[in-house]
Amino acid sequence: MKHIIDTELDSIREAGTWKHERIITTPQAASIRVRGSKDNILNFCANNYLGLSSNPEVVEAGKKALETHGAGLSSVRFICGTQDIHKELEAKIARFHDMEDAILYASCFDANAGLFETLLTADDAVISDELNHASIIDGIRLCKAKRLRYKHTDMTDLEEKLKEAKSSRMRLITSDGVFSMDGTVARLKDMCRLADQYEALVFLDECHATGFFGSTGRGTEEHCELKNKVNIINSTLGKAMGGAAGGYTTGPKQLTDLLRNRSRPYLFSNTLPPPVVACASKVFDILMNSADLPKKLQTNTHQFRTMMKEAGFTVGGDPEHPICPVMLGDAKLAAQFADLMLGKGIYVIGFSYPVVPKGKARIRVQLSANHSPENINRAVDAFIQIGRQLKVIQ
Repeated sequence: MKHIIDTELDSIREAGTWKHERIITTPQAASIRVRGSKDNILNFCANNYLGLSSNPEVVEAGKKALETHGAGLSSVRFICGTQDIHKELEAKIARFHDMEDAILYASCFDANAGLFETLLTADDAVISDELNHASIIDGIRLCKAKRLRYKHTDMTDLEEKLKEAKSSRMRLITSDGVFSMDGTVARLKDMCRLADQYEALVFLDECHATGFFGSTGRGTEEHCELKNKVNIINSTLGKAMGGAAGGYTTGPKQLTDLLRNRSRPYLFSNTLPPPVVACASKVFDILMNSADLPKKLQTNTHQFRTMMKEAGFTVGGDPEHPICPVMLGDAKLAAQFADLMLGKGIYVIGFSYPVVPKGKARIRVQLSANHSPENINRAVDAFIQIGRQLKVIQ
């Protein structure tokens, strides 16, 4: 076994796609300390979109829950693992998304793994964007429904697949709200129009939208100026919503009731720990009281994208989204670029195959509401210096 694995590992190294894990020795924030570096590093590659991972109010909420509700439940939810704070958080999630109910999972990966197998049978059809997250793909593999895949955000192809599935009992259009590698946004208005036309349901994975995308952070639906058009939303508490762990499904109460009784990741996984629940609950309180943080993030996103494009870089993704892929193409170049950026005090990571398609390597920059204008200026200056050094820009 070791010999077989060593051969595979050697091929990864030779391809230049080896993924190193840098060791952070401080809390997650805009400025962090990395082992081996004497100075603080500006972090531009975390999912900490609202900068709340080490927010004092959020941390204090977690501490209090640790004291009042313990470290964990040592159980699954239906046996003896549901506390009052779990039900309170589920109610807040449903209210935030304007849905009937919500159900917590250990992660959004688990939420995606638990949804399709529970909801869909061989009489149904699931129609999925070809670039959907791996957890959606894996979740769909578990179900017995007819599986159809449409070209990325191609509404003509989606319509053809809906026609192909017209005899199915239920048709579920499945998409990321925002695609994490590219920062592109689902064509939700067109998706919902087709769903109405072909009597289909719409499911969104909102991991890279919840809490910060849209004018008040309500996600892709708000960004697209829609309301109550998406039937089912899965999302995470581990990115903008405190950064710890946890995921959820929100939608009709009949669906959440079914998931509580049939969803395997829910039934056979330990309850989400009380400190994690309390931290996320505090974040929902912050967002439902003020839209200041999403607005600050939008300002930071505009500043970075504008400066990088003026410098001559190709930056992909939606112009309003804080995922800013700086396209480089070559895997080894992306890895080298990221290492040189660390030498300039900027923490970014090169993404290459199999995380992104071959020939599409990039540095994926992610803005946070915690970044200052000066932080962004420093990051762009480093990009320009290294971009010229490696002949990426003139």
